[in-house]
Amino acid sequence: MFDGGFMNQSFAFGGEEGKEKYDEQIIYRSSLQNFLIDTGQEVILVDTGFKTGMSAPARKLGAPLYMGERVADYMASFEALGYKPEQVTKILVTHKHSDHSDCISQFPNAKVYISAEDADAMKLPRGGNIVRATYGETYHNFPHAQKVAEGIWFVEAKGHTKGNSIVIAECDGLYYMFHGDVTYCDAALKANKLSIVFEDMAAARETLDRVRDFIQQHPTVYLSTHCPEGYENLEMKRVMKL
Repeated sequence: MFDGGFMNQSFAFGGEEGKEKYDEQIIYRSSLQNFLIDTGQEVILVDTGFKTGMSAPARKLGAPLYMGERVADYMASFEALGYKPEQVTKILVTHKHSDHSDCISQFPNAKVYISAEDADAMKLPRGGNIVRATYGETYHNFPHAQKVAEGIWFVEAKGHTKGNSIVIAECDGLYYMFHGDVTYCDAALKANKLSIVFEDMAAARETLDRVRDFIQQHPTVYLSTHCPEGYENLEMKRVMKL
């Protein structure tokens, strides 16, 4: 939905040691994208972006994060793929922030999977199409996960928010990790650094450790919401190396 933005190193790396430990003049590319999985039987969204017409912050010298120039609104981007809202069967919400959840009401037939903590924080109704995740299974080194479709897992990954989750989809020997905001750019993953945006630092550190361990054990395509490597990794099926 947005591209051509930037984030500085203090924002992307400074969560544990402090922003002052990093260089605000070192910048990384920024963008905004969410993802769609078509299994052939189901159309599943991983997050939904901002509502149509949302005004994004303007480009500003020295800003810690600039999302970029608007490419298209979320619903316009969705419809450009050739789908209709009523075809969507499930929405997997990694966390409550509006750039990941604003448009869930636009899909009338979709079950919305989200952690109980973030559903409650959003004041979502109980029952109906809202499915508060139970995470009753183990998935590799993640102790709390839930299978939502064949080869697709909704995985507890607390820290960025108290109910943060990630999604992992298996296909042709690769593991596609839709990680929400576990990191904001691939450079932070490689450097093993947390961003400054979290609700529980200890949980965020545990999640990042588990994510890095999983990637070291499995051929993983790392799909970010906030940096162009997200869509570039997907297009090239580029396996993350740590």
